[in-house]
Amino acid sequence: MKIGGLQKTSLLDYPGFISAIIWTVGCNFRCPFCYNKDVVLGKTALISEDEIFSFLEKRKGMLEALVITGGEPLLQDDIVDFAVKIKNMGYLLKLDTNGCYPEKLQELLDKKLVDYVAMDVKAPREKYDKVSGVKTDLSKIEKSIKIIKSDAPDYEFRTTFVPQTLKKEDILEIAKWLEGAKNFYLQQFKNNPPLISSKLNKVSPYPDQYLIDTCNDIKVYFENCEIRNI
Repeated sequence: MKIGGLQKTSLLDYPGFISAIIWTVGCNFRCPFCYNKDVVLGKTALISEDEIFSFLEKRKGMLEALVITGGEPLLQDDIVDFAVKIKNMGYLLKLDTNGCYPEKLQELLDKKLVDYVAMDVKAPREKYDKVSGVKTDLSKIEKSIKIIKSDAPDYEFRTTFVPQTLKKEDILEIAKWLEGAKNFYLQQFKNNPPLISSKLNKVSPYPDQYLIDTCNDIKVYFENCEIRNI
């Protein structure tokens, strides 16, 4: 596994559990608003698996879970083997993914290696290429959504509300697409980290009230619908 970052403690990233987070290096997307630029582009120092396992061994009894994010973790050829080791240590495992690798996702779920899946749904179908920064195979996105809804022990979908890119109407289209999902989070855009597109660093987030109004309009489509980062 190519690991480019470690956060030793988080109370937020795995709902209800104390977790550590690792960032895998590399991504097939180039979302202009991505704030993990160095991880995506491979411009960060690597951390060895041995260092990660040693840290987790020492934190047994204090940490409950590991979150694997990125980049795109399912790009990693050995993620299944890595997940087996994490589960054998007794940790819960949360996976963040962009949904482009449904076969690898299905394998992890079939082997009961992942306890929680968080999938970023970038945009409504007609805007996916623009928002992801690449030509996207929507059939894979669709397949991942179905797999997560049917097979994930627990899960969430989430969308970052990017000004000049997405409007309330777009979020409504996403909500209709994901209708019936357990959890959906509308995430406030952050312009302060170094983003893939430096132009977006000059774009202000939507007013909080706009997110609140949008969230209220789409709650009917989900069991649980909340806002993050405001």
